[in-house]
Amino acid sequence: MTVAMYARRKAWPLEEVTVHLRHSKIHAADCADCETREGMLDRIERDIHFVGKLTDEQRSKLLEIANKCPVHRTLTSEIDIETRLV
Repeated sequence: MTVAMYARRKAWPLEEVTVHLRHSKIHAADCADCETREGMLDRIERDIHFVGKLTDEQRSKLLEIANKCPVHRTLTSEIDIETRLV
């Protein structure tokens, strides 16, 4: 949604965005870029496909925007969940 809105605002020829996600658990020790070193981590693999006559620069910028969207930022930040019984 964020990518589509950005492309519309720029009047870029983005026709469609398709995102495929895969979720798995990995050992923290197998993740070179992760801060956590013990236990298991959630891994989300994301494939993004842009349809339209976009330049390489436009595609790169749209990927940058995808990495800054609110959902991506939430999933890559520290999350504190507070649960109440109501």
